Amino acid sequence: MIRHRPFGGGDPYRLDPDQRVPPIPAAGQPFVIGALTGAGAVGLTLEWDVDGQLRRLPATALGLVGADGVWGTSDDGGHLATASARTRRRGLAWTVAPPTLAYGRSARYRFVGSDASGRGEATRWHECQAAQWEPSAEAVSVHGAAHIRDRLVAGSSARFASASATYRVRFALRLLDGEHVVGFGERFDRVDQRGNRLDAVVFEQYKDQALTGRTYLPMPFAHVIGSDGAGWGFHVRTTRRVWFDVGATDPDLLWIEVDVEGADEIGVDLDLYAGEPGQVLAAFMAKTGTPAAVPDWVFRLWVSGNEWNTQEAVMARADRHRAEDIPFGALVIEAWSDESTFCAFRDATYPVHSDGSPHKLGDMRFPTGGAWPDPLAMIDELHQRGVKVLLWQIPLQKMRPHPVGQAAADAARMQRDGYCVTEADGRPYRNRGWWFPRALMPDFTNPQARDWWLSKRRYLVDELGVDGFKTDGGEHAWGGELRYHDGTVGAETNNRYPVLYAQAYHELLRSCGKAPVTFSRAGHVGAQTVPCHWAGDENSTWEAFRHSITAGITAGACGVVYWGWDLAGFSGEIPDAELYIRATQASCFMPIMQYHAEFNQHRLPSRDRTPWNIAERHDAPEVLATFRRYATLRESIASYLAEQAVRGVAAGKPLMRALFFDFPTDRRSWDYPQQYLLGDDLLVVPVTKPGVRTWSVYLPPGQWVDLFRGVEHGGGVVDYELSATDLPVFVRGTAWARWRDVGGWTA
Repeated sequence: MIRHRPFGGGDPYRLDPDQRVPPIPAAGQPFVIGALTGAGAVGLTLEWDVDGQLRRLPATALGLVGADGVWGTSDDGGHLATASARTRRRGLAWTVAPPTLAYGRSARYRFVGSDASGRGEATRWHECQAAQWEPSAEAVSVHGAAHIRDRLVAGSSARFASASATYRVRFALRLLDGEHVVGFGERFDRVDQRGNRLDAVVFEQYKDQALTGRTYLPMPFAHVIGSDGAGWGFHVRTTRRVWFDVGATDPDLLWIEVDVEGADEIGVDLDLYAGEPGQVLAAFMAKTGTPAAVPDWVFRLWVSGNEWNTQEAVMARADRHRAEDIPFGALVIEAWSDESTFCAFRDATYPVHSDGSPHKLGDMRFPTGGAWPDPLAMIDELHQRGVKVLLWQIPLQKMRPHPVGQAAADAARMQRDGYCVTEADGRPYRNRGWWFPRALMPDFTNPQARDWWLSKRRYLVDELGVDGFKTDGGEHAWGGELRYHDGTVGAETNNRYPVLYAQAYHELLRSCGKAPVTFSRAGHVGAQTVPCHWAGDENSTWEAFRHSITAGITAGACGVVYWGWDLAGFSGEIPDAELYIRATQASCFMPIMQYHAEFNQHRLPSRDRTPWNIAERHDAPEVLATFRRYATLRESIASYLAEQAVRGVAAGKPLMRALFFDFPTDRRSWDYPQQYLLGDDLLVVPVTKPGVRTWSVYLPPGQWVDLFRGVEHGGGVVDYELSATDLPVFVRGTAWARWRDVGGWTA
């Protein structure tokens, strides 16, 4: 076996051992070509042909690669990391550095080799051209805000092209002294990105997003806020990958580079918006979509755990919540399905529909001793308690192990009727990622595929009464060469895919008379129109707590209004009592408050993130009392959150928003990037370090009243004396009459 893929496996960040580096060589610059063979290969040669002149170049063996080699390593946290490590392809890596190519020259090449038995093998021939940067006035077209179009630096527009194709375009925008740049979708590392390099590509980064700069939910949109409050914003109107150098190379320039390989047009459109941040965000959403209002139950506590994988386990948690007098409004059941069809409850029996047609509830038989003996009764009971139910989903048709029964029939239907995303040669795309590897992926640009996929799940809503779906995943399309039914390629639709996925489930819920609510982690421009979202997978650490707050603030700055996170993290060892309490306090004052826990094989002691488990594990009864207090408080502010979400969308201000939205001229607020406003009335100051007795709080100009102590403050810095039970939350003085009975303070 000799494998060479010029562009690798499509992972936007990993250099695979069998690819070209860089994939498009620059004229006159060195590059390397890699290959992967079986461990028994004894020699490999690159046949390099330029203008009919064939050269044979020996490749150098780099050694065996695998989970701990070129493919990278995984951390030791959680079963998902273990799954990731198992999928790393092993083999013998080879590399060769061919002669550099001049501009306008092309080469064809292939690898040939033999194994220990002398059996020869060769790859197919591949083409390679060199490219270079050249000025191009067509690289960017600027729209809107005529008076700030001079921010485009004259002469900066260029294209990276060979003699026959354009691969990238770039241009620069001018930044002034004191300007801050915020946005780019959900970002974990920092609020102000000035001085940083980043890109916009949807990616499944399992934990530690802040360390890598990668994100599930990027957008090529950002605000630029001046020190005098004057502001503007920009949107690179593309779903392709975009790179940003935000003053990292040149402090006064924001360089933007866009992948345009294979595009019909070599240039990109740049929308400029002028005004304060609220005006900029409103203008952006007017063009790309406005968040819809969600039902009020969304603003109550959400609960879930991956080990709640039976009806008994789910109802035991619901009963314990009631016994502990901890109210909640939504329950997410993740581990409900057979993980084969992803639309039938585990242990359910039903006749196989060989044509892949949908089932009704009446087709299902639920064994009395099974995991889910009566899902309808369970959901009805939860509804009677005022609790909404969401079921987990994944946009994949699992193919490992080899599917049987209904799963096999569904896979056959997808392939027979062209319902899959495909490779360039028309073969069905098989998931290249580590999660459900080799699975088929439904093509939501195909109306027939979308309708069929949704029809398989309709009974869950129509007959069982499910209220929403956790639309997990969405990041599984790797490779710019993929093909979609609407005629687009992966380079332009892979980033769109998670939005199309959530939109499909919204359509299902609406068609069944339900308010459409999904819970997604991945997205791109347009994600704001399909609420709700959460920050994805995170460890139970103070660092992850801080980074998640940054993620919520930056997501909000891009219009993602209905956002939350797994409070105190969902993976690894359980959080300590102090972290859990501080995370609970902060989450009470976020758009969505929810806890969740990763699967841990039901090993003891339990890693469930329920408040009683945290309290019992740490012998800390104050955890349970504090959680009860804040869950109850959450009930009392849910109507405020619903009202403020709608009002904020109309004004271009997210529900959870950075201080610059309301105080754009306040330079001091930039020193406190993790403080945020929750609607018009509340200023929230999360406590994100352990063992501290005081916390520096910045109050913007105006009068503020401590929600929990009733003490009035003017603007400025306050050294806040902390207690274990209270969070620094302040109410605008003009709104105090509404809040004076909410915080439970005593005069």
